[in-house]
Amino acid sequence: MAADRAPAPRAAGRRDRGKENRIVLDIQQQTYIEARLANEGPSPALAYFFWLFLGIVSAHRFYLGRTGTAILQIVSYFFVIGVFWFLLDAFLLPGLVRERQNEVRRRLAAELLGQSAPVAPRA
Repeated sequence: MAADRAPAPRAAGRRDRGKENRIVLDIQQQTYIEARLANEGPSPALAYFFWLFLGIVSAHRFYLGRTGTAILQIVSYFFVIGVFWFLLDAFLLPGLVRERQNEVRRRLAAELLGQSAPVAPRA
């Protein structure tokens, strides 16, 4: 699998010091990251599929890397609030997918620039 991947472009990536440690990438690097994200990142359609058909076991939250809230959601099904949470997730899924995609983007950008990936706490 890794042998099939094209080598990462090593162009002029740098950190912009004036904007809260934002990573500035050129167009080639951004294109590379978006291509990798399309292959490795979460899919909104698949997240909704998991929500619709396997929502009772919180598969959509496990898929998006939200293990803690997935277990909490399963436990909450023993109470009425779990049903409401399940329905609320239909509206929360786009934001959860976008957040996970941004985490993957940051990790790929850090890998591209040869830095250790920043670790952000997750609920």
